[in-house]
Amino acid sequence: MRVLKLIVKNVFRHKLRTFLTILGMAIAVMAFGLIQAMVWSWNSGVAASSLDRLVTRDAVTIINPLPYAYLDKIQAVPGVKEVTYMNWFGGTYIDKQNFFARMACDPNTLFDVYPEYVLPPDQLKAFQQQGNACVIGITLAQRYHLKLGDVMTVDGDIYPGKWEFVVRGIYTPKYKSTDATQMFFQWNYLNEKVKKDFPGRENYVGWFIERVDNGADPNVVSARIDDLFKNSPFETKTETERAFQQGFVSASSAIISGMQYMSFVIIGIIMLVLGNTMIMSARERTREYAVLKALGFSAKHLVGLILGESLVISAIGGVLGVVLTYGGVSGMSESVPRSFFPVLEVIPGNLVLALVAVLIVGVAASIFPINRALTTKISDGFRFAG
Repeated sequence: MRVLKLIVKNVFRHKLRTFLTILGMAIAVMAFGLIQAMVWSWNSGVAASSLDRLVTRDAVTIINPLPYAYLDKIQAVPGVKEVTYMNWFGGTYIDKQNFFARMACDPNTLFDVYPEYVLPPDQLKAFQQQGNACVIGITLAQRYHLKLGDVMTVDGDIYPGKWEFVVRGIYTPKYKSTDATQMFFQWNYLNEKVKKDFPGRENYVGWFIERVDNGADPNVVSARIDDLFKNSPFETKTETERAFQQGFVSASSAIISGMQYMSFVIIGIIMLVLGNTMIMSARERTREYAVLKALGFSAKHLVGLILGESLVISAIGGVLGVVLTYGGVSGMSESVPRSFFPVLEVIPGNLVLALVAVLIVGVAASIFPINRALTTKISDGFRFAG
């Protein structure tokens, strides 16, 4: 009990230094949690990919379009259950900071191939019946305060001009990892305007998406599709949706790896901050430790004093960091476009890892001060004046 009282007194003896140490550790833990949340969100699209969906794109690059005429041929491939297609539209809505996916699609098949986009039947019907209708995710609707019947004006870049779309549907995500920040509109509407304003660019789509039959081997079906168009002017590459999504993530792999490394560098910073504090404290208390030895305090008492102080500071900093992480992630999810981080949330496993690391740091930071206290002779301790 006496040791516990001394630990508490020692922790708050230099209030400003202790406060700054705890604050530094808390900020470091929060930074670790935020970085890990962003990395997890970045990879969540891959994890949420359907196992029964394939994506067929140009064999060289997804930038090159594919002929719309491929649709019927792909549909006839054994093992293909359903086919739909998409075309990246791009453009600017309000200003360039408002980035989200804007894609032309087939309104009759999109929601069959993507059942995780939940759209009421009446809204689906309205979307199918109006040429310039669009469907947006509920997160997008909430961000821009859009409702059914509102007009979205998009300035085209890939397809120049002003494009007006009427919101006829707002889909909700079936799963937490489903992206609810996208906008879909009718490909026929795009194709008709392209035919009129940009002749020669009509009747092309960006990529096809297939759902395979139950029991069908996705690799076999992929090979069958690609064999259809081998040695044609528009050869294809068909892969699982997970592999397709992984291709996008891999393009940013250097950034993701850098963020991962940075998160663990932060753990090292925590150790330096706490270690510096403990070394300063041990140096200042050299004479006190000598007095305690002279009074009969054993080595385990000294170990308890120093280790306890280090663990208390690290524990307070870690817990405060966890609290700040929840607040930071909540604030970031409101301010950062969900198109970049569709599912930004705290990952409990990473916070547990951070807390364990903080406690390990607390132990490690006390090793040198403990060694100094135990090896310093009583007489040397009384003479110490630093």
